[in-house]
Amino acid sequence: MSSRAATSQAQPPDVDIAKLRADLHLSREKLARVFDVSAKTIERWEARHTLPSTAANRRLVSELREILDLGTVVYGKEGLRQFLLLPLPGNEGTTPLQLVERGRAEEVLAVLASDYEGAGL
Repeated sequence: MSSRAATSQAQPPDVDIAKLRADLHLSREKLARVFDVSAKTIERWEARHTLPSTAANRRLVSELREILDLGTVVYGKEGLRQFLLLPLPGNEGTTPLQLVERGRAEEVLAVLASDYEGAGL
């Protein structure tokens, strides 16, 4: 577990980690990999209604919400689930979820924005 998860704070009322995780169809283990923390830490954040206090993890929450919002518009809920788990063309078999885990959420957002604008992959 990295030091990114060392502290947490109460989350704003519009952020619910459990709901975000469920809406993205991610297990605690998968979300833990995204944040580089343990699944137990995700469980605690959900139970205590807290978020990580580090700027990097707060930015990641924001990026995940953007991916959820735009991805749902572009693909629908089930389509977004598939999008996150299927390899992207031209990324050496890397899935969007793996890109997020590697700190490359902006690339996922760029693909979604391109698809939204009708340019395709």
